[in-house]
Amino acid sequence: MDYYKLLGVAKSASADEIKKAYRKLALKYHPDRNPDNKQAEEQFKKISEAYAVLSDPEKRQQYDTYGSAGFQQRFSQEDIFRGSNLNDILREFGFNLGGMGGGRTTFRSGGGGNPFEFFSRQGGQQPFGGGCGGSCHSQRPAKGNDLTMDLAVSLEEVLTGAEKTIAMRHTGKIEKVSIKVPAGIEEGKKLRVSGHGEPSPMGGPAGDLFLRILMQPHPLFNRDGANLVIRRQIPFSGAILGTTIEVPTLGGKKLNVKVAPGTQSDAKLRLKGKGLPTSPKGERGDLLVKIEIEVPKILTDEQRELISKLAEEGL
Repeated sequence: MDYYKLLGVAKSASADEIKKAYRKLALKYHPDRNPDNKQAEEQFKKISEAYAVLSDPEKRQQYDTYGSAGFQQRFSQEDIFRGSNLNDILREFGFNLGGMGGGRTTFRSGGGGNPFEFFSRQGGQQPFGGGCGGSCHSQRPAKGNDLTMDLAVSLEEVLTGAEKTIAMRHTGKIEKVSIKVPAGIEEGKKLRVSGHGEPSPMGGPAGDLFLRILMQPHPLFNRDGANLVIRRQIPFSGAILGTTIEVPTLGGKKLNVKVAPGTQSDAKLRLKGKGLPTSPKGERGDLLVKIEIEVPKILTDEQRELISKLAEEGL
């Protein structure tokens, strides 16, 4: 879903503009104003989800960075609606403070189930279709529990993105599940595979499978956000006089890098754009070459004599 398009706002819209757009649409599509109208009900759900994301600076940044598909992989419905102020806005319209045909509509999010749980009480009409006298409760059968598993990925897979297949036991059978790992994904992020969690005990939809990303150690590179860090040793003479070293990149290429005279130990040389992508279509970070000066433990007699002469010269 294009959240901006759903709310009818530009990607540069301010928080106030987003809130104003949602208030207008919520008043138009709210189920209390559209009884037995499934299309209005679905539209209300969509705009509420859009507002829950775009009104939260962190979630909005994630949505802008990864797009709709990437965002949906990282956030469950519970995550999307957690901390939202939808109830406060609906309360302004009187939807959950009585009125609107005598009903009382309440929005609740979280708990691992359907985030849209609407009630109609005090003899009012069910906002999600179907009337009933007295107290009634309208919601879909409970969703099954979500499952979480760890998924190890390599730096090479983070660089290019990958499609991986995992085998898991599901309802007593071994099932193979294919997952697309987006380029630039960070450790600790979760990928969602809809419908591969535990089955619902009440005949509702199955829960979702969440795959938590773990980074496999690499023999050469360490990760620092979108940057990569590699250690390279140079001889003592190279640190003083300058030298050229060969530096491998994660993509398999080797670069000749100049080390300036007088380079100190732990100095870092920056190779721009040779790190990891910040997102599937984002710019790449840098490769940081950390210089270590190699001090020989054993010297020949000739080397010792030369070093002694340098020491006499104050070096």
